Amino acid sequence: MARLRILHVSTRLIIGGSQENTVLSCEGHVEHGHETHLAFGPIYGPEGSMLERVQRFRGGAAAGGADGADGADRAADATEGAANAARRAASGDTGGGRIVTHEAPGLVRELNPRLDLAAHWQLRRLILRLRPDVVHTHSSKAGILGRAAAWSLLRRGKWRGAVIHTVHGPPFHRYERAWRNRLYVAAERFAARRCHAIVCVADAMREQFIARRIGRAEQYRVIRSGMETAAYLEAIPATERARRRAEFGLGEGDVVVGTVARLSELKGHDDLVAAAAPMLERDPRLRLLWVGDGWLRERLEADFERRGLRERVTITGVAPPERVPGLVKLMDVLVHPSYREGLPRTVVQALLSGVPVVASAADGTPEAVEDGVTGRLFEVGDVDGLRGGLAWMLADAARARATAEAGRRRCERAFAKETMVDELESLYEEVLGTVRAERGARGRAAEAEGRVA
Repeated sequence: MARLRILHVSTRLIIGGSQENTVLSCEGHVEHGHETHLAFGPIYGPEGSMLERVQRFRGGAAAGGADGADGADRAADATEGAANAARRAASGDTGGGRIVTHEAPGLVRELNPRLDLAAHWQLRRLILRLRPDVVHTHSSKAGILGRAAAWSLLRRGKWRGAVIHTVHGPPFHRYERAWRNRLYVAAERFAARRCHAIVCVADAMREQFIARRIGRAEQYRVIRSGMETAAYLEAIPATERARRRAEFGLGEGDVVVGTVARLSELKGHDDLVAAAAPMLERDPRLRLLWVGDGWLRERLEADFERRGLRERVTITGVAPPERVPGLVKLMDVLVHPSYREGLPRTVVQALLSGVPVVASAADGTPEAVEDGVTGRLFEVGDVDGLRGGLAWMLADAARARATAEAGRRRCERAFAKETMVDELESLYEEVLGTVRAERGARGRAAEAEGRVA
């Protein structure tokens, strides 16, 4: 396909599933020779940052000035083309084997009318300056503001391109206040009318959005969230695993139950504490390894202190994505008790690593974990079910390994980053072709009307 200029927009570039998905998409575009830009809001808090990875990434052929799907239209308009070239030359944002970053100061996660309006105008100005072939937004806040900004320019004829959005998880859910859910649904309906296609990382997302009458069924595509599978598929020698475990005070005789998630609301850590505490008291071999950090860390640590179990829990703090494969392989079982998800990357990553999984049946999780086949599922918030699933896994190591191996076979191809990037770029090409054809049809109709007049 022709080289494209692609702008991805994400709310915060913290360490998280949707952000990793976005960064891997950007890296894949660069490796395919596209000029790739990434806009995001201020990065703050204990969840870490992916900005350093983005800034040090180099790959692919130099994209230079992309000759994308609307290149012929730009060339046809010499005045606009010259102005665009001058803008790009002045900014220096021509890609060239890297991801060009842009911070939008107003793009914050919380509802803030003043900053939201500022972010809208910041994104409009960025799109006008870059003239991307594709604007691809991610998650809720960036998705609503980014689509609104791009579509307003498209409708006024100030920019020509495609608008794509990815749903990584629904902003509305049963644990949110009713008025907020109504607001989120209304905002998503508004934004769905302002994009050409909506990507979902799981079938469950598509079904939930369509059930809420958000967008049209034909807008939706399911593209699994891609991952760097090689690092998870690669086995580590037993001696190396023992050495790495020892670094965290874990012995080879210990049975390590792990999580990989931000220590934040709705990730289910309190449920895991409640489920595991009696098991920890009965079995001195059991240890918890929590990979991540977040606003709830202090309270969770205090809970373990109160139960007299603090020495049985290791919290690693923030782990950049490149460290996660090595940490997952130290676990005997991964537990993911989250209350809401798109499709949890940590579950897929554990299965790719051959680590058995016990997870809540939230949203898209059952698309990777089939109960009793590729892992164990329990109902969201069911502490007894969590404890039962974990006990089932720990009772028979051979059976647990068999579920993980079945999961590995299921996930290896479906969740490869290469598969995701190829499918995204096919979607871009399809949408740009449709947009170009519609624009040509309108032009011919106007020309014919002029001749008749």
